[in-house]
Amino acid sequence: MARAPWRTRWQRWPHWVGRAAMVWAVGYAGFGLACALSGTSLFYLGDAPGSSALGWAVVAVGSLAAVACGAVARWGPRPALRVLLWVACVLAGAAAFSLLMDVVTLVFGQGVDSGVAAANHALAAAGVVLLAATARSARRPPAATAVPAAPSAAPRPVQLAACAGTVAFLPYAAMKLIWASGGTFAGINGEAMLAISRRNGASGVWLTLESWGLDGTVLLAALGVFLLWGLVRPWGQVFPRWTPRLHGRRVPRWLPLAPALIGAATLAPYGVLGVGYLALATAGVVTMRRGDFHSVNDALLVGWIGMATFAVYGVALVVAARSYWLRTRSVAAA
Repeated sequence: MARAPWRTRWQRWPHWVGRAAMVWAVGYAGFGLACALSGTSLFYLGDAPGSSALGWAVVAVGSLAAVACGAVARWGPRPALRVLLWVACVLAGAAAFSLLMDVVTLVFGQGVDSGVAAANHALAAAGVVLLAATARSARRPPAATAVPAAPSAAPRPVQLAACAGTVAFLPYAAMKLIWASGGTFAGINGEAMLAISRRNGASGVWLTLESWGLDGTVLLAALGVFLLWGLVRPWGQVFPRWTPRLHGRRVPRWLPLAPALIGAATLAPYGVLGVGYLALATAGVVTMRRGDFHSVNDALLVGWIGMATFAVYGVALVVAARSYWLRTRSVAAA
């Protein structure tokens, strides 16, 4: 009995999302102000904390979003205001970068480097959703006349992109499984890699998986491939037969889109920029440190495998998520 009012309220999101975005904007600006005044770092470059003055950038993003949301509440989502909302959305997306790394770290029982920085990533990601929804609120058909789109597969080019994203993980998975099973790759054996993981503070869950011959990132890669194909096949829109008690029900759009957007926003730029850096390092334009490897060439080999995987999969995830978004939009009833 209580589900119907909630469902009705959810379907009327274009009417309340602007207010929710306004609350977020004020809260986010206040969060940045508190961190700036207290000297707390919100951004990290690797393990090194950035300047606490960057908290003022968070204040600026929150203030811009608050002004835009207030104007939308007063005059409606006019084109110029949509531009401001999208600008604030992009800036919030940049602030949310590394959220995926925080989630992965927590899943495997490790603590994040900075709880405040992780909170900033999560708050910024919430802002991306609210600001994007506010910018699009005037374009959605009224709830009373909107009907769900029929389940459909993605176009062939999108499915080919999903194939590329899947294949891209094969060399990465092979490399990781060689180490997890005790073998040697790029001059480092599995025992040395396990020692490196311990030294870097790997959790007990992670080390246990390694001792079983499993690698945590390979398990996550398998989930990533599952997500990728869920975005391009009809079973990602209606629960298939192999899902007990859910068979035949529609999959909530946010269920695959939330992890897809977080993953795409992290892996695509990370992989593409990483490939660019490795290209410069391979050409000798920049110097790459060998880190824990025995030579720079070994470090480059491992780097190319990892970054190429993230770049191809990240771009494929962007393409698949966009296709899913378009194919699952509600349409006006005839």
